[in-house]
Amino acid sequence: MAWIRRFVPERSGVRPVPAHGRPQRRRSFKPTLGQGPGDMSRRARRLWGCLIAMELPRGVGVMATALIILSSVAWGVVRGGHLAVIVDEFKGARDLAANSVGLRIAAVALSGNKHLTREEVLAAAGVNGRTSLLFLDVGDARLRLKTNPWIAEATVQKLYPDRLRIAVTEREAYALWQKDGRVGVIAADGTVLEPYVSRRFTGLPLFVGEGAAAHAKEFSALMERFPVIRDEMRAAVLVAERRWNLRLKNGIDVRLPEADMEGALTRLAGLVRDKQLFDRDIVAIDLRLPDRVTVRLSEAAAAAREEAQKAKKPKPKGGNA
Repeated sequence: MAWIRRFVPERSGVRPVPAHGRPQRRRSFKPTLGQGPGDMSRRARRLWGCLIAMELPRGVGVMATALIILSSVAWGVVRGGHLAVIVDEFKGARDLAANSVGLRIAAVALSGNKHLTREEVLAAAGVNGRTSLLFLDVGDARLRLKTNPWIAEATVQKLYPDRLRIAVTEREAYALWQKDGRVGVIAADGTVLEPYVSRRFTGLPLFVGEGAAAHAKEFSALMERFPVIRDEMRAAVLVAERRWNLRLKNGIDVRLPEADMEGALTRLAGLVRDKQLFDRDIVAIDLRLPDRVTVRLSEAAAAAREEAQKAKKPKPKGGNA
């Protein structure tokens, strides 16, 4: 018996009805963007089975466990700040091994140190009784030495099998520098050598103020041209990092200009020689104006001058008629 084909609208989803049966409804398939949970679980099980079936070399598990333990220990060391301690312990064991075969430092030839003691130089270089000559880094030792403010230059030489030579060039104490109420010792280049003043340095010239240390050498070279002023100077004060004031030993303040400081000092030196200005009863000398010198008297001198001026005034003449 032939098929009787009967068509129905497409939207109904009904397929042609065969002659011997009921019409069949079409199955609609919608495209999926991803995989369902069932597919993912099947893939995971399949991958896990492959991993189980895989044949790994012997000892891989032990190595992986050791790697995990070492990673944990390393993380704990770094996190806890113990890395430096471990490195020092390693260096100590390394130096001990080198010393045991005759590569210890038996003698150190030291030269150039005047203000620093032998112990201070060796400590700055990182050399102690356990340091081996083999593993001593001379470049690192030189850099460590130069971190000491007293040491301007340094050389370190290894003389095998057991000798070390260290030569240093020290800075010289040049002046005292006062800043924020604290006085320290500085070198000619402005380096602070000591944050305090030892008794041996109390006779050095005193510079005061922010930036005074860096300009101390330049100002001192200028003052060398005027010994009559230099010998009376107790301190030099840098004002606003622009100009200088002088505090003399007798308490007089000398205010210098920002520009043409040499010309102002020349005028002052002439007044000192010709008028004995520093011997007068004054408290301040102002040289900031280029065309004049202003002098401020002490209170006693000002009162005496006022009385003298009053005495010089003529008395009014005449009387009662």
